[in-house]
Amino acid sequence: MSHTETHAFQTEVNQLLKLMIHALYSNKEIFLRELVSNASDALDKLRFEAVSNDALNEGESELAITVTFDKEVRTINISDNGIGMTRDEVIANIGTIANSGTKKFLENLSGDQAKDSNLIGQFGVGFYSSFIVADEVTLETRKAGDDKAEGTRWISKGEGEFTLETIDKEVKGTSITLHMKEDMDEFLDQFRLKNIISTYSDHINFPIKMVKTEWDEEAKEEKATDELEQVNKATALWTQPKSEITDEEYKNFYQTISHDFNEPLAHVHNRVEGTLEYTSLLYIPKQAPFDLYDRDRRYGLKLYVKRVFIMDDAEHLMPAYLRFVRGVIDSADLPLNVSREILQSNKVVDKIRSASVKRVLGELEKVAKDEDQTRYQGFWEQFGNVLKEGLVEDFANKEKIAKLLRFATTHSGDAQQNVSLQDYIERMGEEQEAIYYIIADTHAAAKGSPHLEMFRKKGIEVLLLSDRIDEWLVSHLDEFEGKKLKSITAADLKELAEEDEQELSEEDKQAREALTEKVKKAIEGSVSDVRITHRLTDSPACVVTAEGDISSHMARMMEQMGQAVPKQNPVLELNPEHILVKKIEQMEDEAKLKEWSLFLFEQAQLADGEPLAEPGAFIKRMNTLLAEVM
Repeated sequence: MSHTETHAFQTEVNQLLKLMIHALYSNKEIFLRELVSNASDALDKLRFEAVSNDALNEGESELAITVTFDKEVRTINISDNGIGMTRDEVIANIGTIANSGTKKFLENLSGDQAKDSNLIGQFGVGFYSSFIVADEVTLETRKAGDDKAEGTRWISKGEGEFTLETIDKEVKGTSITLHMKEDMDEFLDQFRLKNIISTYSDHINFPIKMVKTEWDEEAKEEKATDELEQVNKATALWTQPKSEITDEEYKNFYQTISHDFNEPLAHVHNRVEGTLEYTSLLYIPKQAPFDLYDRDRRYGLKLYVKRVFIMDDAEHLMPAYLRFVRGVIDSADLPLNVSREILQSNKVVDKIRSASVKRVLGELEKVAKDEDQTRYQGFWEQFGNVLKEGLVEDFANKEKIAKLLRFATTHSGDAQQNVSLQDYIERMGEEQEAIYYIIADTHAAAKGSPHLEMFRKKGIEVLLLSDRIDEWLVSHLDEFEGKKLKSITAADLKELAEEDEQELSEEDKQAREALTEKVKKAIEGSVSDVRITHRLTDSPACVVTAEGDISSHMARMMEQMGQAVPKQNPVLELNPEHILVKKIEQMEDEAKLKEWSLFLFEQAQLADGEPLAEPGAFIKRMNTLLAEVM
C-alpha cells in the first residue's frame, strides 16, 4: 500500500543548496561524477556484505552502474544494483548534507564564489549536486535482501521540501532520475556523458554501462540499439603500473575520492611485495578542509582487501596528525571481514601504517627541498599546525617531522613562517650553543617583547612562536641536531650575561645586589625573586619564569581550558641602566619605593601579555606617579 509524506528541509540545508548550486555552476558536469561515485560506494558495500551473506546478491552475478538519457522527456538516469536503502536510511543518507558540521561550514563561506566553490567541494556535494543541472530529482531505492520488495521513492525540486512514498520495487539498489533544466541540453548527449565518465570515473571498479549506439548510414547519424556497452575501464587505478598512469588520471582519481576541486599537492603510489603484500596510493592536498580541527569528524583512508572495498575513513591506517592525507590502501593480508576493532590491534595494519607515514613524510621532505618554495610554503600555511601535532604523537618520526617545521623569526622580517631549524642553525654564530625562542599570544606580541632587546643587540636570531600548539611543541622538542631549544623568557640564560658581569667592579656588584634586595622586599609576595637583567637595553624591567615553573603563556592557556593552575610568582628582572630603575635605586621613602616597584612589575607583566590582577589599581597608581613627575 502506497504511503506518501512531505518533509521540509532544514534551514541550513536550504541555504546550502542555494549556495552550492550557484557556486558550482561553472563545474556543473561534476554532478555525474558525484552520482556515479555514490553508486560505486553502494556496489562496494553490497559486495562486502555479500561475502558473509550471498542472499544479498538476489541471484544477480554482475554488479554494475547504468547511465541512460531521454532527449524527448529531458531526463538522465543513473542506476545501480547495489546495497540500496531503507526508508529510514533515505531520510538519513540523502540528508547527510545536514550533518553536524553544516553550521560550521556555513560560517566559513566568504561570499567569494571561487573560494566558496572549493570549500563546497571539500564539504562533499554528493547527491545534492543533482540540483546544479536538474529542476526536479526522483530517487527510487530498495535495500538488498528485503523480502517484501518494498521500496522508497524520494522526490524534490530542491526548493524547501521533499516527498517520500512507499513503492513496489522488484529490483534492489538505487535509481536516480534527473529532470533536466531548460539550459542543460549539453548533457542530453551520448558523447558528452561518455566524455564525463571517461574523465572522472574511468577508474571506477565496476562496469559503467550506456546504451550502445551504431552509425545509421541512411540517416547519417548515430542511433541507439537495444544493447548496453561498458564505457569505462573498470580497473582500479591503484592496481595499474605507475608508468601507465597519466598525471591527469592521478588528479581525477584524487578529486573523485576527496571531492576537492583543487589538484593535489603531491601523491605517493607504491606496491609492496614480500612479507606483506599491499598497494597504497596516498595524496597530500593543497588546501585544508574547513573541519580539519573538528574532533567529531571521521577521517582516514579508503581500505580495500584484494580490491574489495571494506570501509571509508579507516583512521587506524594514518595517525591523527596526518588526517589530511587522502587515498587508498589495498591489502592482500587482511581478512575480508576485518572490522575497526580488528584494525586497532593488528600487526599487519601497524606495519602498513608505519610505512605509509614514512612515505608521506618523505614526500613532504621532497616538496620542502624543491627549488619552488611556494609549494611547501602553501602546504605549511594550510597544515603546519596539524603537522606540529606529530611531535607529540609520533616519537618514532620526531626527527623527520622536526625537519619539516617552519617558523617566523627575528630575521624573517614578517609573520610568515618560512624558516626551518636547519636554516636557523646554519646562521648561528660559532659561540652560540642553543636555539632561542619566545612564545606569545600573537606574532606582534612576540616580535615586540622587551625580552628580545639583548638578542637584537647581539645579533642572535630568535624563533617567534604564537600558535596555540607551540607550548606543547617545545615541551616535546627539547633539542635539534644537538642544539638545545631555550626560551628567552626563562630565568636561566647565564651564558648571555657572563661577558657583561666580568666588566663590573666589586662596588657595582654590591650596588646592584642592594637594589634587587630593596625592590624584592618592597613587593614581597608578588615575585619569587628580583634580579639584574642581561636581556634588556631599552626597557626598565621584564618578568621571567622561575626555574621549574610552567611558563606564564602555558598557565594562561590552561586556565582558558578550565584547568586549575597552581599560583606561581615570576622573577622580576631590572635594567640598572634605565632612568626609572636609577630613580628607584635612590629612593628612601618606603611608600614611594613600593608604588614605583609595583608600577615597574605590572608594566612588565603587561608587556609579557599577562592580565593584571587589579587593572584599576594599576591605572590609579600610574596616574599618581605621572602627576608627581609633571
